Amino acid sequence: MSVLLLLQARGRMTAQQLADELEVSVRTIYRDVDSLHTAGIPLYGEAGHQGGYQLLDGFRTRLTGLTEQEAQALFLAGLPGPAAELGLGALAATAELKIEAALPPDLREGSRRIREHFHLDAPGWYHDGDQVPHLPAVAGALWNKRVIHVLYHRWREPSEVKRTLEPYGLVLKAGKWYLVARCEETLRTYRVSQILDLQVTDETFTRPAGFDLATYWRDHLIDFRTRLIQGHAVVRLSPPGRERLTETMSAQVINAVNETASPPDDLGWITATIPIESLIHAHGELLRLGAECEVLDPPALREKLATTAKALASRYA
Repeated sequence: MSVLLLLQARGRMTAQQLADELEVSVRTIYRDVDSLHTAGIPLYGEAGHQGGYQLLDGFRTRLTGLTEQEAQALFLAGLPGPAAELGLGALAATAELKIEAALPPDLREGSRRIREHFHLDAPGWYHDGDQVPHLPAVAGALWNKRVIHVLYHRWREPSEVKRTLEPYGLVLKAGKWYLVARCEETLRTYRVSQILDLQVTDETFTRPAGFDLATYWRDHLIDFRTRLIQGHAVVRLSPPGRERLTETMSAQVINAVNETASPPDDLGWITATIPIESLIHAHGELLRLGAECEVLDPPALREKLATTAKALASRYA
């Protein structure tokens, strides 16, 4: 399909040009051209310096009646849940049907096999995603570059604040929707499920030409993870504890253990230094490892865990 659409958009192209554009080998292009021939695509090639592959004059792959909104929905065609949350569920389904109708029979069967054999489920195991009643309105304001007024719930006091936002982009992370928006000349990130009330205004804004959502989000995550780390803890881990670590802890903690682990003692226990967000957070996380983990430092965290362990022992005595 990529070869077909490239030839349709650019006209004649050599096998080498197609290979360079698609980052594959020339042999792969020859194989794909044979597949297109087999599928009945009127594609021919000419040898020589001015040669190359070209579609028969007048041939086009038609996406019958595809609308602008349906084209936007295509980017979420593999994510029916998020598409529905954005109010694009029906449009995505319609767009998929139109594309399927436009494909030659052989390619259409291949697309069906992909849908039957692969499924993407974005949220984590223990979370079905957020309730986001204001997501369609946020998305609409984003498409139309409209300023929005929101009542937002945050963790610190005052817990409910009013904000005027210029929505730049939406990000779906682990089943949760986040809005990247400009507020008071600063780019900030807001969890859409925490929007309590929303009003779309008639005021428009201009999104900076150089803004790249993927780059911003990557930098935001790096900064977020850096700010989370408030200190470090020295822990001892049994072999089962280290194995369970991979199922319960973040990648940062797992990597830290792998990088700082001491040689195992006679019982297989290792000592390692891990990053922690806070004493309260570390207390809850390390309790999940039970007796397979012992905190050596800091003393305040060790004492907090010891107090909890005594309370548990008393409770279950």
